[in-house]
Amino acid sequence: MIGKYCIVRTFSAGVFAGTLVSRNGKEVVLSDSRRIWRWEGAASLSQLATDGTSAPLDCKFPCPVKEILLTEAIEIITCTATAKESIESVPVWSA
Repeated sequence: MIGKYCIVRTFSAGVFAGTLVSRNGKEVVLSDSRRIWRWEGAASLSQLATDGTSAPLDCKFPCPVKEILLTEAIEIITCTATAKESIESVPVWSA
């Protein structure tokens, strides 16, 4: 999975999408990562990783960060090219 665009669900920090740089046990490093704070238009993270979102304007994905270290990763799902394009097309959400 290294080098692939993935969705990572953590135990307590939430869900993130980005390129998998490294994994060591439950520690995962992502580059160019966005927090998936709230999504619509997909029934599950599995569908989001496969199809992307059908409701990008209803999603809340903050700005990407260059690199993030996530501890307690409990799920890593490789995204399709379609899903990556969809996730990256969601407008940046900010308060």
